[in-house]
Amino acid sequence: MRWLRAEGPRYVAPRWERALEWDRTCALTINRSLAARYEKLWIAVDRLGDCWTWLAVIALVALLGGRLGPICAVHMFGAGVCAVICYKLIKHSACRARPCVDVSGVRRCADPLDEWSFPSGHVLHAVAFSTIAMAYYPALALVFLPFLVLMGVSRIALGLHYPTDVLAGAAIGAAIAVGSLAFV
Repeated sequence: MRWLRAEGPRYVAPRWERALEWDRTCALTINRSLAARYEKLWIAVDRLGDCWTWLAVIALVALLGGRLGPICAVHMFGAGVCAVICYKLIKHSACRARPCVDVSGVRRCADPLDEWSFPSGHVLHAVAFSTIAMAYYPALALVFLPFLVLMGVSRIALGLHYPTDVLAGAAIGAAIAVGSLAFV
């Protein structure tokens, strides 16, 4: 299913249009109120959500995680591969334009990794990796839970995602992590 764009069909179901308008309004409000004030924080959080950071976390878990470290690292890596496949399939099927492209007044504060918005890959991977790491090492929740909130907010504040992109990314990441934990 492709997301409806401004140049799309003339008739959109009223409920669907209200949901899309809420999404656009929230993206604009969060971007305007948080982007300029905390831009350096959001960019730093954005960088921490990149692939290299998670590969470093996986390596650290394998090396410093005790007897469960290598098991957790392999688990995280496997879930990461599954997450990339799901992310690519969904993102290239939905083809939803980013708010910085689609919504007048939303300022892009960082360069996106690709063209499309739905779902947020940064949030999807952060939730998947963090959930698995916290299942093996519950004390990591003190670090990962605040980070996940910051990651979700940063994606919207930077003008790269709508709130529903972030929520969908979190739900997909959680489903991948929980599903993979069922096999352990």
